[in-house]
Amino acid sequence: MIEEYLDTITNIKNYVDGLLVVDSDYKIVYMTQYKTEFPPVDGRRAIGKTLFEIYPDKTPENSTIVQAIRYGKPVLNHDEVLYPTIGRPFHCMDNTYPIREDGKVIGAVCVTIFPENSANRDSLNIFTDKKKKKRKRLYDVSDIIGRSSEVQYVRMQVDRIARTSSSVLIYGETGTGKEMVAQSIHSASRRSGCPFLSQNCAAIPDNLLESLFFGTARGSYTGAEDRAGLFERAHGGTLFLDEINSMDIALQAKLLRVLEERQVTRIGGNKSFDVDVRIIAATNKDPAICAKDGTLRPDLFYRLSGVTIELPPLRRRTGDIELLTNFFISQFNAQMQMEISGVSQDVKTILKNYEWPGNVREFRNAIEGAFNFCEGRIITVPDLPAYITAEMNLDNILPEDSRSGGMGLPWMGSLKKSMDSYEQFLIRKAIDNFSTLSAAAEYLGITRQALNQKMKKYGIKK
Repeated sequence: MIEEYLDTITNIKNYVDGLLVVDSDYKIVYMTQYKTEFPPVDGRRAIGKTLFEIYPDKTPENSTIVQAIRYGKPVLNHDEVLYPTIGRPFHCMDNTYPIREDGKVIGAVCVTIFPENSANRDSLNIFTDKKKKKRKRLYDVSDIIGRSSEVQYVRMQVDRIARTSSSVLIYGETGTGKEMVAQSIHSASRRSGCPFLSQNCAAIPDNLLESLFFGTARGSYTGAEDRAGLFERAHGGTLFLDEINSMDIALQAKLLRVLEERQVTRIGGNKSFDVDVRIIAATNKDPAICAKDGTLRPDLFYRLSGVTIELPPLRRRTGDIELLTNFFISQFNAQMQMEISGVSQDVKTILKNYEWPGNVREFRNAIEGAFNFCEGRIITVPDLPAYITAEMNLDNILPEDSRSGGMGLPWMGSLKKSMDSYEQFLIRKAIDNFSTLSAAAEYLGITRQALNQKMKKYGIKK
């Protein structure tokens, strides 16, 4: 009988990127990837190990394989980022099916594609209509990067909160990713097929914000037209209100009324519209303090704070710095068509010791800025934004031979001359410590040709 399916089995590599088969104890019995140019995990080393040994961030609650085995039902079109014990994180979409024998579930098979292979995704999606205008992709939980316990807890909260339609209050400093988390909740919820609308409450004057929220009726003021507001337009979906503590107190009262009554009336109108909208609000200050200092109505705070997510600042999860560094380097390599492979040890030290008041947003911008100045394949200290190194006492965190003071290099009268002097020092040090120029060039993160040019420029001889 199985011969009838051989053609399908042997041609499955034309449609998917990988297969994973586990038994009822979640031990891996088969793993392979057909796309050899992108091998996230060595399947040979995975055989016999449990799913949780290979992917330590996986739990019974967030694993599609566990769900398929426990409940005997397939889990389809699941987007996620996997963090293997060995190897780099990778983004995938999988379909997981239970395996039955005599009516009993004895394992599961996970069929995987990598979103980078867009042709595969289109070929599997029989409902793809390329004539329709593509909606901008929203973030989902796979975009929340990090292995720290703080980030894993946030991902777990998103998964659970997405199951309901309760209002949510997100608290986090600027740049911690509040809108990313809001979009991730929406993407994982039953509302994902409906609109997600976002509004920064501090960006628009209060009188305009009210009409933006509730809409207007024709004739309510000179030139007014019948226009639906954000609540009507987001019907069935999610409305994200950032910096809600910046909203006028009187307008906060009207927002609370909408939350309670689930109806809106356009400005100047007398007709009420039923709205089914999930509200996700956010503050960049402790919402309990906002309620006390009068910037957030206490009754609105109590209405929203039943479901709260606190996003950790980057300085509290420095263990994720290396992962974020590699993630953004990969992202900017693709965007800028460059081949930067990493950062120097000194840069790693600086990135982990800097306070990052702008959090992940500032971190991302710092890596992007370094890409613009990096000449080789390794990002070095001079490539970083000057304000970062200027605010830090490098003598306290860098080894002595990495500091300008330890080199005995005086101020040369200008930044360019001092930087040239620093570059000469690094080149001479590399040449002295390595037996060949090729090895020295590799250490410096530049090509042999570039090293020869710089040696000629500075009159340095081997």
